[in-house]
Amino acid sequence: MVIRNTLSTEFLQISEESRAELIERWFVEYGNPPPKGISRRLLEYSAAYKVQVKNLGGLRPETKRKLQRIAATPKRNIASPRPIVPRTRLAPGTRLVREWHGKTYTVEVTEDDFVFENSHYSSLSQIARFVTGARWSGPRFFGL
Repeated sequence: MVIRNTLSTEFLQISEESRAELIERWFVEYGNPPPKGISRRLLEYSAAYKVQVKNLGGLRPETKRKLQRIAATPKRNIASPRPIVPRTRLAPGTRLVREWHGKTYTVEVTEDDFVFENSHYSSLSQIARFVTGARWSGPRFFGL
């Protein structure tokens, strides 16, 4: 119970400290200034964590070892979960056809834009939004 009251008091003190005091606290704890542009919230979290470590203890030894092992492991090139697909360039004169709720919609690709129902649009997404009434990726809507 005493530790809980002590922690509460110290956390309250941290929340009332100025940014300069939080930066000074960081410097004392880590031996160097905080990263440039760090938010006040992160400074408070860091100070609160250090208070908890002092009062309750830090990470368990096996957790520290595991983290050190991970940090020492050479970086591997991990493929991104979704491969980046180059954009398809549509040739002028191409017609895109999509059926939506029983109605067929046709878009013609021009040199500079897209023609749909005798109106010019700068993107397929604008047309998809017009057709569906919702935000859609135009290329996805037209199956590209």
